[in-house]
Amino acid sequence: MTHTAASRTAASGIAAFTFEMGVLKRLRRSGWWQVGIRDPESVAEHSLRVAQLAALLAAEEGADPARAAYLALWHDSQETRITDLPHTARPYITKPDNVAVTRDQVAPLPHAAAATVVDAVTEFEAQLTPEARCARDADKLECLVQAVEYRHGGHAGVQEWIDSSYAALRTDVAKRVADAALNQSPMSWRD
Repeated sequence: MTHTAASRTAASGIAAFTFEMGVLKRLRRSGWWQVGIRDPESVAEHSLRVAQLAALLAAEEGADPARAAYLALWHDSQETRITDLPHTARPYITKPDNVAVTRDQVAPLPHAAAATVVDAVTEFEAQLTPEARCARDADKLECLVQAVEYRHGGHAGVQEWIDSSYAALRTDVAKRVADAALNQSPMSWRD
């Protein structure tokens, strides 16, 4: 099979982007270090559960679960370049434009591949669709659930994450899931 120069360039761009996204597997969610969690979850681990939650929330809200999960999948992909900045850093820096970062990230990709990622991040950031709102709620809900798990593991200083995540929830289903998570053991799935 012969490959054209254009197809080799496109494949090379996708491969390079794949390596960049691999950084998310090694990049830790940094805010947890402030409460003494030495090995917090990675951005990739967080993003997986956000995508799973987004699909479930969207299904319950009557939105498209696949689209919500897709938006959630890309919501933190910019952190390969800007890292995971804790909330305590925000007063000292200008908030990065996630769409602009994404455009730079996908520049080497073929048009269709680049467009699908930019479109997903743009939709997530705009928060105009039910899928985007479910994906954002999933992001906040996952943080709350992770804090509950860390608290269950003996880390007492996580209440701030629980409170701020809960306050940011917008959908009724996300609030109900948060209430349930706050009132049961992280090991309840084994019952």
